[in-house]
Amino acid sequence: MIITFLGTAAANAFPEAFCKCKNCEQARLLGGTSLRKRSALLVNDDLLIDLGPDIMAASQMHGCSLTNVSYCLQTHPHADHLDLSHLLSRSPGFGVMGAPLLNFYASSETLKRAAETFERDLAGYDLLSSDSERTLNLKIHPIEPLHPFTVGRYSVIAFPANHAPTMGAMLYAVEANGRTVFYGTDTATLLEQTWQAFHQHQLQFDVVILDHTYGPNQPGNDHLSAHQVIEHVKRMRDEGLLRPNARAFATHIAHEGNPAHPELAKFAVQNGYEVAYDGLVLEI
Repeated sequence: MIITFLGTAAANAFPEAFCKCKNCEQARLLGGTSLRKRSALLVNDDLLIDLGPDIMAASQMHGCSLTNVSYCLQTHPHADHLDLSHLLSRSPGFGVMGAPLLNFYASSETLKRAAETFERDLAGYDLLSSDSERTLNLKIHPIEPLHPFTVGRYSVIAFPANHAPTMGAMLYAVEANGRTVFYGTDTATLLEQTWQAFHQHQLQFDVVILDHTYGPNQPGNDHLSAHQVIEHVKRMRDEGLLRPNARAFATHIAHEGNPAHPELAKFAVQNGYEVAYDGLVLEI
């Protein structure tokens, strides 16, 4: 399984374009791995997690084609994770040739919010109708948490995120060829229900990717902080949820409390995890 980080920032990217804080200025100065787009992930070349606003730029900047993407697991409908204009721009009506059918998986709450936004702001018609699916080269799949399902060659379980509860936010475990990845953003402290479900489904992860919105000197709140990431990774190791050579990565990194990449990466390594950066490719 090959994992590509298309973006690793929180909602306002990093550096924030309008901000002169120390962290943003340092990120501009350093460039490279310190420049972060909004979070999204590509698994192999056909499974996308989040149809985010920066995936077009990521594809161009990192030489990462999205032409084979046939599946999308949507975490939730917040704008930094879901840009519905992509559904229009990848459709035959916009001159796109050869794109496969996009199977789009999301909670019913996320789909309802997405449909409202799509009709109001973009196209004036019902996203969830069969006519729309034909027009957009799209198949919509409502999903429920804690019910395993199959997505092409992948086995997937969605878990309820501790985030935006009225929007049905999800976290995902994705398995293929004996390798399993957990994508855990956006979320605050994982729900006890989720920890129990990890064990009920006998999961062991090769890669864990966790929300890291808040930095080393901040408390967690509606998202995880650095020290909560440390605690989560330790608990996963203690409970046998990580395979012996498993790796844990931070993503969804906000500028307010997180330093530029080199300093944050140094802190992470000293505390048992790693910091992802845009364009990072992992083969597991």
